[in-house]
Amino acid sequence: MLAGVRRAFSHRNYRVYQSGNIFSLVGTWVQRVGVGWLAWEMTHSPFWLGAIAAAELAPSIIFGPIGGAVADRMSRLALIRSTQGLLAVVALAMGLLTLGGQMTPWLLLILNALAGIVVSFGQPARLSMVRALVPVASLPSAVATNSIMWNMARFIGPALAGFIIAQYGVAWAFLLNAISYSAFIFALFSLNLPPRPINTRAKTSLLADMKEGVAYVSRHPGLGPVLLLLIVNAVTVRPYVELLPGFADAVFGAGVDGFVALTAAIGIGAIIAGIWVGGREGFAGLTCIAIDGVLLMAVAVLVFAATDSLWVGLFGAALSGGAMVISGVAMQSLIQQATDPDKLSRVLSLYGLSFRAGPAAGALIMGAASEIYGLQAPVIVGALICLVGWIWARRRMKVIDAALNEPGA
Repeated sequence: MLAGVRRAFSHRNYRVYQSGNIFSLVGTWVQRVGVGWLAWEMTHSPFWLGAIAAAELAPSIIFGPIGGAVADRMSRLALIRSTQGLLAVVALAMGLLTLGGQMTPWLLLILNALAGIVVSFGQPARLSMVRALVPVASLPSAVATNSIMWNMARFIGPALAGFIIAQYGVAWAFLLNAISYSAFIFALFSLNLPPRPINTRAKTSLLADMKEGVAYVSRHPGLGPVLLLLIVNAVTVRPYVELLPGFADAVFGAGVDGFVALTAAIGIGAIIAGIWVGGREGFAGLTCIAIDGVLLMAVAVLVFAATDSLWVGLFGAALSGGAMVISGVAMQSLIQQATDPDKLSRVLSLYGLSFRAGPAAGALIMGAASEIYGLQAPVIVGALICLVGWIWARRRMKVIDAALNEPGA
């Protein structure tokens, strides 16, 4: 099962990239836990919890497609370096304001939105960078290893955040994240990549490039349905992660320790799933894995939301983390290989938009509904809606699979 990880790390540029990326990812998860807990601590409101989470994720609706068009025109590496530096500045501002006792819910929302804008703008470049770091045959392994690294950070980061928050206060979680970006920026300057042809055709506007990317996806019989299923999944079941602080405290009665444990459980399930899916060779069967992974996640979230037992909740969280990775890695690998190279960043920007904006919308809706109906009922309804989306995609499996297994020109 670890053969896929070894395949990805056999490439020098991929090793260098991930050696810095892991520090940044751990810092990101430390900050995410800090933001969620600080939001709950200041307000004890599910609506505010959902709104502050949405503030980070929602900007991808506007800035994700713009970032994709820009990344198809210019150096993706330069774009990633710039956005990482800006994220370090935002994290530093969060830490200093919290340390000085000047943080408010509105300030936290604004700073989280600024971070979301920067991430959304740079994410298409980061997603499409994988194709420059490894050969096409190693893409599934590299994408899966990316997910393993992300979820190792999801496991390590919350544990580290829990210790930092308990011992030193939440401000130091933000400051640690600001420092963590330096390792990744150093790694980015150490990459040795051949120059890639930049798309300079016809000096078209960014808007025209964005429209072309959307049209390309909408006409593609494989990419369109897969991204639509991703949107359904992202809006209906993925938002429960943003509501974890509320579940930990109000449903399971476990406080910040329960929040950290639930977040870590998602990470453990995701790491195991990432190792499994990364160990597979080639693209055969990935379409089935992508679609049925959505079914598994909907069932896992139903288990999580239907109980007030922390131990059952931990099982559901771990299962959902595994399902999230199985489906997400399979979808991204298929998109990477099926998309024309000159449109890759724009298509991946739509993938990133779905993955980020969907949970933002869902978290806002579920947070508002939870003020009236409690935290559990909205999440259960979302999981049932997701099951309907899975049935729709499963009925179209053969057509989707055939289209996605035609490599981009």
